[in-house]
Amino acid sequence: MKKTYEQRRVVVTGLDAITPLGLTMEETWRGLLAGQSGIGQITQFDTSDLPVHIAGEIKGFDPRAYIDFKEARRMSRCSQVAVATAQRALADAGLGLPLENEERTGVLIGCGVGGFEQAIEAVDTYREKGYARINPFLVPGLLVNMPSHHVSNWSGARGPISTVVSACATGTQSLGEAAEFIRRGVADVVICGGVEALIHFAPIAGFCAMRALSTRNDEPDKASRPFDVDRDGFVYSEGCAVFIIESLEHARARGARIRAEILGHASSSDAFHVAQPDPDGMGATRAMTWALEDAGIPPEAVDYINAHGSSTPISDPIETKAIKRVFGEHAHNVPINSTKSMIGHPMGGAGAIEAAVCVLSIEQDIVHPTINLETPDPECDLDYVPGGARKVDVNVTLSNSFGLGGQNACLVLGRFKES
Repeated sequence: MKKTYEQRRVVVTGLDAITPLGLTMEETWRGLLAGQSGIGQITQFDTSDLPVHIAGEIKGFDPRAYIDFKEARRMSRCSQVAVATAQRALADAGLGLPLENEERTGVLIGCGVGGFEQAIEAVDTYREKGYARINPFLVPGLLVNMPSHHVSNWSGARGPISTVVSACATGTQSLGEAAEFIRRGVADVVICGGVEALIHFAPIAGFCAMRALSTRNDEPDKASRPFDVDRDGFVYSEGCAVFIIESLEHARARGARIRAEILGHASSSDAFHVAQPDPDGMGATRAMTWALEDAGIPPEAVDYINAHGSSTPISDPIETKAIKRVFGEHAHNVPINSTKSMIGHPMGGAGAIEAAVCVLSIEQDIVHPTINLETPDPECDLDYVPGGARKVDVNVTLSNSFGLGGQNACLVLGRFKES
């Protein structure tokens, strides 16, 4: 997995996010540093027949603020959220429309589930009113690649386009694969990230059947509690983060502000089980090891780890075990936190949001807390930043994402240095 040729450097020049803590990355970051929870009672459908009534909903989002009303009606919610986030990310990068070189600008927006809500609505329409009342935009609406399409269509980007679908690892792997567009020389700029926006009975009922979700309905702000002995499952949520990444040469030529650098990435498979992670954490170990090798960074150079930290009884100790295997004694020295303790788990959007958190930690030399970590699990004995935000000299970060199907992805981000 080591680099065998001189690759173009990939830098971050813009980003933004929409999460349960806010409609901008700035709002989200303030909430994270303050230890606020974005988890609450579900308002988007009636949960009375389900054992779980809580989720991390995006609050106050109006697609009409970003997209023509007629066009927005034809789009799934995940596409609406992705386009809105991409608009602000492009502005953050100081890039306007029309793009300077449309054919050298790529798009890669990952999504785990896509517009599944439109499929369910079509089933209901067909049964109640027949084929003639089916929305002609049904199929384009439900496809998982539509967020990438709509971002490309809105921006006019005509370069390489793709979609990563790797469950909970989607956002992280999307950023890594987008970086490869630039490394390979097929794009100079890529609009990339991850999104999920599906607070809907189908996925929540499915996860309830798996007994994977927290049922702490009376205390939603305390339901997501990674690495705590009393955790009882993850909290399903929605969210999106979009990055603007560029080749270093392109960013320099236009005088762009460089926020961070993508140093390396990797993915791996557990090849173990459709839902349960490898109990020895070997898939996670491989992904972390290969990402560090791709970055040319030794484990002891990592200053901060944004953990997958999903708050499930099974996965948190396994991630701890894998981190110890990769980092050795340094595992006890590096601060590790879980963004999901405050925003829940937005599936395909999670890794991208967590990577955005890494960028702000690099810029501000601070890491947010892992909230609700009141009684640490003895099997989770590393420094998971309980209590409150902490000042840390952050130059290199590792972000972990481990998903259903045993799909693992890791991303190494660093403070930009001229040489």
